[in-house]
Amino acid sequence: MERPEVGELAPPDRLLMGPGPSDVHPRVLRAMSTTLVGHLDPAFVEIMDDVQDLLRYVFRTDNQWTIPVSGTGSASMEAAVANLTEPGDTVLVPGNGYFGERMAAMVERAGGEAVFVEAPWGEPLDPADVAAAFDQYQPDILGFVHAETSTGALQPQVSELTSIAHEHDALVIADTVTSLGGVELRVDEWGIDVAYSADQKCLSCPPGASPLTLNDRAMDKVLGRETPVRSWYLDLSLLQEYWGDERAYHHTAPITNVYALREALRLVAEEGIENRWERHTRVAGALKAGVESMGLELNPDEDWWLPSLNAVRLPAGVSDDDVIEPLLDEHGIEIAGGLGALSGDVLRIGCMGHSARAENVLALVGALGSTLEDVGADVNADAGLNATRRALRR
Repeated sequence: MERPEVGELAPPDRLLMGPGPSDVHPRVLRAMSTTLVGHLDPAFVEIMDDVQDLLRYVFRTDNQWTIPVSGTGSASMEAAVANLTEPGDTVLVPGNGYFGERMAAMVERAGGEAVFVEAPWGEPLDPADVAAAFDQYQPDILGFVHAETSTGALQPQVSELTSIAHEHDALVIADTVTSLGGVELRVDEWGIDVAYSADQKCLSCPPGASPLTLNDRAMDKVLGRETPVRSWYLDLSLLQEYWGDERAYHHTAPITNVYALREALRLVAEEGIENRWERHTRVAGALKAGVESMGLELNPDEDWWLPSLNAVRLPAGVSDDDVIEPLLDEHGIEIAGGLGALSGDVLRIGCMGHSARAENVLALVGALGSTLEDVGADVNADAGLNATRRALRR
């Protein structure tokens, strides 16, 4: 085999305004380039402590069992589902989006039975429907998606859902992948037993160290399982020996990703979590004002609009490729198309973390308007850009 000739790494400079990853703050990139230490080095153990404390702040929890899982958000998701689900358990999962379906697939692989509480894609779960499903199926676990990345819908009635589950002695798993660090989330106050997330969205990290938190009741179930977790790598009864007081070897942590997460969480703490929620709402609100004034519609209703992920309905006669490719090739802006039931119907535009800045939204709205006009869509690009400017001045 001949030696390959590979040039220097030179990825293009993009503005990341899709469903993730988001732009990474320069401080986070610098943190990743600092000196490597071992994953059991006393200096790294101190860094682990910092990360856990900062994650508790962002999750709004006092949970001891709060860690970054070594892997992307899907690893954190599988860690939550696989550890809580024992063979024979019934898990009530949401049927209102792509990631509810992924949760169901993980439940089945863990040996549980997934049953759905249905809602239209782009709408939240109705607590009355959840209560009815509990009466019918008597599930052991309720899973729900707080911020559905496929539809741009936020679940607004979290405390009602957790109350229903706890009245039936069930545990609650929340998908907070697109909400942690971007929209209001209060794990302890809202009664969430387990929450998992990702670091490349509203936290603006390179993917690789994904937040997870469990309360004592959830961890008691993990430690008291009758059968071992099917995944050795994601077995929290083993991971807790590494991230707990013992700091015993389990695997080699992604050290530079943990550096990055620590710095990203420091940025959240410096800004203040409530201020960060407000910034996402304000800047994404300007994006929303712009696309609506342009003549486009958002997929979700106003009452469950998700600031961090805006699902914008495509105008008649326009495909997602008509928009996505020119935005990337001509403007250097990345957005994405729809998933699942919304494939071909929406554009998914993120407004997350370091990407959620006024100049980025102005660039996106301007480029989106001109691109749509170029393909003959019935939009008013100038009206959209002016509305965005007015919203940002408020």
